Amino acid sequence: MAMTVAGCSNENSNGPETAGPPNTMDSHDDHAGHAHPSEGPHHGDLIELGNEEYHAEILHDDDAGTVTIYVLNGAATEQVSIDATEVTINAKHDGKPEQFTLTASPDTNDPQGKSSRFVSNNEELAHHLDEEGADPRLVLTINGKSYRGTISHDHDHEGHDH
Repeated sequence: MAMTVAGCSNENSNGPETAGPPNTMDSHDDHAGHAHPSEGPHHGDLIELGNEEYHAEILHDDDAGTVTIYVLNGAATEQVSIDATEVTINAKHDGKPEQFTLTASPDTNDPQGKSSRFVSNNEELAHHLDEEGADPRLVLTINGKSYRGTISHDHDHEGHDH
């Protein structure tokens, strides 16, 4: 009889264990609701500016040789128009610093005299962004405050030791 009671106790302890995973999933879902997007609204890589005051999204088309930057809000969900006529990307090539200018190319919703989109047709920049050791950084001014953001591009080998 003692063994039968022990068997019942084990069955009862299995009940609460099966209730555990849904709680774990709920906690994960709550956390995911507060997370930032992993890519921008145009499916580009995100660049944090300031203490997440703003973000920028970078897209580069190697075939066309273009690089496009979109200035985004702190949540990285909407474009923000700024007064700048250009933004800059600093990168290293063969250990030497280089500077590239992206000029304002206002989007259809940007007010007169402002832009949320900046474009470069410099094929050299498009290629340098993918070079190891390029350490590219975006530099821009928003409402009189200068921001710098590190540009990182997702590669399949990221996270591996080189």
